[in-house]
Amino acid sequence: MATSQESTAEPTRADTGAVTTAAHRFDPAYAVELIGTFFLVFTVGTVAGSGSPFAPLAIGTALMVMIYAGGHISGGHHNPAVTLAVLVRHRIGLRTAVGYWIVQLVAGLLAAMVVREIIDPARAATGSALTLTGCNVGAAFVVELLFTFALCYVVLNVATSKSHPDNSFYGLAIGFTVVAGAFAVGAISGGAFNPAVTVGAAVMGMFAWSTLWVYLVAQPIAGAAAGAVFLALNPDDI
Repeated sequence: MATSQESTAEPTRADTGAVTTAAHRFDPAYAVELIGTFFLVFTVGTVAGSGSPFAPLAIGTALMVMIYAGGHISGGHHNPAVTLAVLVRHRIGLRTAVGYWIVQLVAGLLAAMVVREIIDPARAATGSALTLTGCNVGAAFVVELLFTFALCYVVLNVATSKSHPDNSFYGLAIGFTVVAGAFAVGAISGGAFNPAVTVGAAVMGMFAWSTLWVYLVAQPIAGAAAGAVFLALNPDDI
């Protein structure tokens, strides 16, 4: 995930955002981030209106399998807040982070447009955008902040720490952090924990545009805080 042992052994590529011997070639890490983020947001969009009580499990599982599929190439962030946490933690450089942010947001938009085209209009009409009002705004801000922090904190510790080289549990831990968060606070904020999911959900009509700022402020703060906390607790792990 946010980086396995393979990426810690290749700091030059992570810092420059491109393979040093082929600077003009497209870095496959960006394609992996696009694919993984697309399927995460696509799953969110298709399962959210199903009414299934297992929707959080489907979303967390989608994230888990995408992390296992591409983590060895890109680190498997699939979340701009996670990318920010990894940047603050000094595991990737700014150029790579900006590239990841671009492809993650593009993937979220693409997935949202596909969902809007394939979902039965009758089913889509039964749903309504989550609109935050009054004290719900503060509550949503707090839970998005807390669980985005938890997600990024878990990522940094299970996938980038030198104390866990070559582990095989990182995808499961990360995916189930999302599952836990979605079950715990999904009824309060919708359980996004991810700016790409947030924007995609707004395009799909799941979140109201007028209160989107709640998510897009809380999530980056949480990602940056997770990176800072990791550094404070692991000063020698840089």
